[in-house]
Amino acid sequence: MAKKAAVIRGDGIGPEIVDAMLCVLKECNTQAELILCDAGSEQWEKHGGETYIPESTMRILEGSDACFKGPTTTIPRPNAPRSVAVTLRQKFELYSNIRPIKTYQRITPNRNLDFVCFREATEGLYTGIEFKISDDAAIAIRKVTRKGSGRFINSAFAWAKRYKMGKVVAITKRNILKVTDGIFWEEVERASGENPGITAEEIYIDNMTQQLVIRPEQFNGAVLISTNLFMDIISELASGIIGSIGLVYSANMGDSFAMFEAAHGSAPSFKGQNKVNPTAAILSGAWMAEYLGETHIKEAIFAATEQVINEGKYVTFDIGGNATTTRMAEAISELAKQHLRK
Repeated sequence: MAKKAAVIRGDGIGPEIVDAMLCVLKECNTQAELILCDAGSEQWEKHGGETYIPESTMRILEGSDACFKGPTTTIPRPNAPRSVAVTLRQKFELYSNIRPIKTYQRITPNRNLDFVCFREATEGLYTGIEFKISDDAAIAIRKVTRKGSGRFINSAFAWAKRYKMGKVVAITKRNILKVTDGIFWEEVERASGENPGITAEEIYIDNMTQQLVIRPEQFNGAVLISTNLFMDIISELASGIIGSIGLVYSANMGDSFAMFEAAHGSAPSFKGQNKVNPTAAILSGAWMAEYLGETHIKEAIFAATEQVINEGKYVTFDIGGNATTTRMAEAISELAKQHLRK
């Protein structure tokens, strides 16, 4: 029986890069059933409601094995709904947001990076617990639990073990946030004791930003882990180091469901121009194919994407070319099909 994946087209550039991703998967003859659905601020502004995710879309998600989420816009005002990503991470307990960071030889010829960012995705400041204590003061709650930290940290060590990565680097601010980051670090120490052969190090968030800029190569072969907001910032910085946020693909993993998405946002100023980089969406879709049992498709798309980027003939403006979104996706699908025929 074919696996099912819900595909949210999203806002801004979302539909364009989702179409590019779907084109590549279909050209590679995926057997998964891909079900298009709507969520995000654009449909919410038309139809209203308490959430960016219509009930019809939620029913599709609940009946699927996985989800692909195109970029969605979160309106930054107090009465607007919670973001689509945060809502789905919490509903399906997708506690590990994973963003591999890898350079491409043509884009950064003097830099060779290969590490992975693991972000706890259900707790921290993203729980959205905020309240006013007066007209001029407000408080946000940073929630860190042993259960939430433990399951997330276990998944990071499992990744390190699976991919033979010898080090886990925990990013905290434990000298100031002694209680919340204290629980997080205790779980790192526990997991480290249960996984001999994988070392655990701690680095404070402020120092980490400096180290990533000055000497990011020191983190090669490592799994970087942190709480929700800290790793959101660190993984964004890492994407800049490799040349473009348009290259960074990601997954949100739980025990029985996964959501795949490009790491970048909806970029409404580029909407409809057919010029944005589809790489992150295409690689996220390829990762989803692997999750749904089609490892051969993932491997073919990853190999093809690397070849297209390093050749530089059919790439978008952000990585030194002038190809359209559509043309770059076509180049990747053409090469991917060649890989699959081998």
